Amino acid sequence: MYQDNSFAQSIRFIKGVGEASARLFTKLGIHTVNDAINYFPREYEDRTKVKKIIEVMDGEECGVSARLVTEIAETRPRRNLLVTKALVTDGTAYLSLTWFNQTYIKSSLQKDVEYIFFGKAKRTGMRIEMNSPVIEKADRSGKTTGRILPVYPLTKGLTQAHVRNLVENSLYLVKDKLEETLPEDLRKKHKLGQVKFSYEEIHFPKSFTNMEEARRRLVFEELLLLQLTLIRSKGISSEQKGISFQPVDMTPLLSKLTFSLTNAQKRVFEEIRTDMESDRRMNRLIQGDVGSGKTIVAVMALYIAAKNGYQSAFMVPTEILAEQHYRSVCSLFDDLGITVSLLTGSTKKKEKEEIKSLLKDGKIDVVIGTHAILEDDTEFSQLGLVITDEQHRFGVRQRAKISGKGENPDILVMTATPIPRTLSLVLYGDLDVSIIDELPPNRKPIDTYAVDESYRQRIYNFIRKNVAQGRQAYIVCPLVEDSEEIPAESAEGLAERIRDNELIGLRVGLIHGKMKPADKETVMRAFVKGELDVLVSTTVIEVGVNVPNATLMVIENAERFGLAQLHQLRGRVGRGEHKSYCILINQSRSEISKQRLEILASTNDGFVISEKDLELRGPGDVFGVRQHGLPEMRIANLYRDMDILKEVQEAVKYIMSNNLLDTDEQYRPLAERLDSIMNEKFREIAIN
Repeated sequence: MYQDNSFAQSIRFIKGVGEASARLFTKLGIHTVNDAINYFPREYEDRTKVKKIIEVMDGEECGVSARLVTEIAETRPRRNLLVTKALVTDGTAYLSLTWFNQTYIKSSLQKDVEYIFFGKAKRTGMRIEMNSPVIEKADRSGKTTGRILPVYPLTKGLTQAHVRNLVENSLYLVKDKLEETLPEDLRKKHKLGQVKFSYEEIHFPKSFTNMEEARRRLVFEELLLLQLTLIRSKGISSEQKGISFQPVDMTPLLSKLTFSLTNAQKRVFEEIRTDMESDRRMNRLIQGDVGSGKTIVAVMALYIAAKNGYQSAFMVPTEILAEQHYRSVCSLFDDLGITVSLLTGSTKKKEKEEIKSLLKDGKIDVVIGTHAILEDDTEFSQLGLVITDEQHRFGVRQRAKISGKGENPDILVMTATPIPRTLSLVLYGDLDVSIIDELPPNRKPIDTYAVDESYRQRIYNFIRKNVAQGRQAYIVCPLVEDSEEIPAESAEGLAERIRDNELIGLRVGLIHGKMKPADKETVMRAFVKGELDVLVSTTVIEVGVNVPNATLMVIENAERFGLAQLHQLRGRVGRGEHKSYCILINQSRSEISKQRLEILASTNDGFVISEKDLELRGPGDVFGVRQHGLPEMRIANLYRDMDILKEVQEAVKYIMSNNLLDTDEQYRPLAERLDSIMNEKFREIAIN
């Protein structure tokens, strides 16, 4: 982060950190002093409130300054339980205090000494109690009371005191060495605090006003660096010379389609065509909801590459999806003079060797497959286009590896995970984004119902009715197997129960992530062929499986899934000519949970759903920031901080349009910080 070596120093050398605790800190991602000062609190505990005992309200968290009235009493109501009780007063009223299994209490409290007791009060009539309050002598400097204390995310074995001490000691070591990255004119314009003030006040604020000011500055800086990094990434990729494909007549391909393209598909294809015909390397993301027709647009790009004499690689996350794409692409290309091959982990060794030999000799135009395409001995004669489907399933390194098999081939990535429009610039700043925001006219909306446990028998009757009509159903569970800790339906437990009870007589299959890949493929193929009536599954069926005859999706414990994920699962039905349904079984009584599932029941628009999901859940890493090789956000929250993000985008525009990073001395520290991030990013990911 900074030039000074103190920031890179291991926390092992910080006062109070032993080998055991250092290992625990690594679980939180804290290895160095720099990691420690950038480990930000998730919330704060206000221990500045010291009240008279008589004023304390029921349920209020506060401190009281008081003295012992009685001797401290210890009792052992049962084995392994020590109860310590004391009565204190400040002259306005009495307060009963209780601690459990805290052996040091009796020896640490003395009569005629004033203490501050901080905790949550319980008031019943005139009786006021506190359980397990924090204690501090009133004349101390306020280590644990009388101040605002940070509350950090923890891992088992670490306490708040451990993290606070580490952060405080790390900050003490480097606070005078913190360098200012943001130039003064930018700080003044956007009312941003100085760096030293911001780090001190975000961790140990003297007031909540100071904390908010510190947070604003740190969020602004994090988002500014993220945006500038993405723009620079994009700049580097856009400066790369690519292949300038010649215009191609699309009529032979389009005349084979049994449907008309939507206006959105036509618009996105024109954006792809323009990219491919330019001499700049294409680096484009196609974002489209489930069933919006992304694949045919990708096939049109494959056609342009093949007609220009270039090879293409189309990589997807599962073998079944690869086979589905292979069949549909072959049916379109079979008499257009384009050769297509399928390369997956299941391809027999002899056939695999033959395909790789033909690829190397340039006798295969399009290869469709899974991670097998990434193998070192898969070589191309003239790779011109790389397409990855469901891009969040492939890390940046994997995309880089396949694109490295050619000389700057064009890159097209596709996703059916809708990203809120407000965030796509932040997350995909290094890609040009195309959105297919229109469903084909034959795509029927899926009727969605959020119900509780009382509907279970009706649901099983509905499954039987659908199967009797020749249809198939999915039942998705959050767990693979039963768990004592998590009260949720497991795929194994449910499949076994319904086979023998509720759905006895129906052909019930089971698929989950812990199964061997070959076993998963076998079960999935049986379902695709109609040899199973009901498929009980975990979320492994989320991506890309196309079974037009499946018309019913039942999701157990729907409250345990994100809305975007539920929408993806729902997209597995409604893919054929028959009316389709999705039933969400909600086991939670929480109002938020009910609201979330009602959103899903009220709309089939993935973008609306993702906006609401962001609003209710926060971004986390749902949107694949890690997959971009970008640092996970340490302090910014893309929903909460949307106003700051807008200011950042304004600042970025001002910096880039005036070329300040290269021409203004004030901006040199910011430019150097960016260079450091870029070097790290490209060293780790080897994107080019």
